[in-house]
Amino acid sequence: MKQPGSGIARHNPDVLTCIASLSNDEYFTPPDLARKMLDALEVAWASNNNGAIIWENETIRFLDPCTKTGVFLREIVSRLTRGLESQIPDLAERVNHILTNQVFGIALTQLTALMARRSVYCSKSANGIHSIARTFPGNDGNVWFQRIEHSWTAGKCSFCGANKRDYDRGETLETHAYDFIHNKNPLERVRNHFGGDMRFDVVIGNPPYQLGQSGGEAVGGFAMPIYQKFIHAAKSLDPIYLIMVTPSRWFAGGRGLDEFRAEMLTDKRLRKLVDFPDATDAFPGTQIKGGVSYFLWDRNWSGECEVITEADGVQSPPMSRHLSEFDVLIRRNEAVPILRKVLRRNAQEGHDSFAKNVSPIQPFSIRTNFRGKASQTGLRSPVRLIGNGEDTFIERAKVPRNLAWVDEWKVLVGSAYGAGEGTPHQIYNYPIVAGPGTACTETYLVVGRYNSERQAERCAAFLRTRFARFLVSLRKNTQHIYDQRFLYVPDIPMDRTWTDEMLYEEYRLTRNEIAFIESMIKSMDESDG
Repeated sequence: MKQPGSGIARHNPDVLTCIASLSNDEYFTPPDLARKMLDALEVAWASNNNGAIIWENETIRFLDPCTKTGVFLREIVSRLTRGLESQIPDLAERVNHILTNQVFGIALTQLTALMARRSVYCSKSANGIHSIARTFPGNDGNVWFQRIEHSWTAGKCSFCGANKRDYDRGETLETHAYDFIHNKNPLERVRNHFGGDMRFDVVIGNPPYQLGQSGGEAVGGFAMPIYQKFIHAAKSLDPIYLIMVTPSRWFAGGRGLDEFRAEMLTDKRLRKLVDFPDATDAFPGTQIKGGVSYFLWDRNWSGECEVITEADGVQSPPMSRHLSEFDVLIRRNEAVPILRKVLRRNAQEGHDSFAKNVSPIQPFSIRTNFRGKASQTGLRSPVRLIGNGEDTFIERAKVPRNLAWVDEWKVLVGSAYGAGEGTPHQIYNYPIVAGPGTACTETYLVVGRYNSERQAERCAAFLRTRFARFLVSLRKNTQHIYDQRFLYVPDIPMDRTWTDEMLYEEYRLTRNEIAFIESMIKSMDESDG
């Protein structure tokens, strides 16, 4: 038999690294990521238990409440099989003990239940002739799935908030009514599934991230996050450890996630957080805007959280910090001392936040797809309308909102900017100085209004600096731009044309801090769009 590293091993990859995700709300966890998470769990257990190895404990129970491929359960079984060899020498007996007493899963769909059982039991039926388990009376074993329906109230699911219009789908399609979060008492629910006074020491998983407007898919940017509901339900089981993958959008944004973010930032039981700003570093070949992360929650921990950033396979030096220091999670450790300096200096100088200068979305209440006339001919009082890719003209009286702004000097910034997850990043489009007699569609935000062209030009120059865009980046982990993204940017006097060199000196940044900013933010000149 050939050994690992031989030709046959190289040409037989782990099947769980090769399958594609079912939809954009259910990302299959790569085995390498699952192993990193279990390694973190192992370290925490040893630290809390005088160096003991968790895989040598035959009483620990593990639950994956959002099982898809079964990768977490499979990796746990593999580690326990090695760790319990001295306690249970007979391999068949040892494996049967682990499968029947220590690992449990609640599948998301009928398909993922079959996949998980195949991964864990080597058979789609836990009691099948090919199953490595020996004493299960039924097909399910400890990987549970039962189709359930949403609980509709006034057109919405009372548990997950799904829209009846999109998810009341009949019997032929998946409901996406996930069992673990569609009940009032998750602990009672799992006991009904698995029997007795069932309690779990470790809850681990990669929950569905969102529900969209059409069968689980995000449509038109209106995806609704649901992963926080899995985290709440998991905590209600009172495990010793909770370790889950989530999108990193909750750090500084996310639809309806303000309360969840506040809970996470103030929860001192968060022991470790590993962040992947580019999701492909955790999920190869998969784009998840804003990146992904996993956290380790320890019921017996109370203190600072160890934060690590991983990019291109390299982990940054860890930093232990209180996540509640700021109202959002500053994802890069190197940024924390810079922000502290900026906020301290702003307080000393009495600088307000630049966010107060930024207009609401739709500053003139004119939609992106609106088109005015190609020329001003025939208009009594024409206003040049700056839109997406072209300027048109409308009658002044037809500007729906903020008519007084038309005659001011304005600085405009695009309301969205993506351009990928890599660094250095531009953060937003080149600021536009718009003179009197102009308005804009919702493609743009008005980020400053002035009485003179000179003031507007100085504002635009300030917003082009790496310094200002870096401070925006700390609150921006998706493409959307709005006033709160500018909360850390100082509203400094436009009595000069600010440059990065002047700002670095003003805020007394060190060479290393400057180098970090310039590694994260690309330069901006007039050729940039």
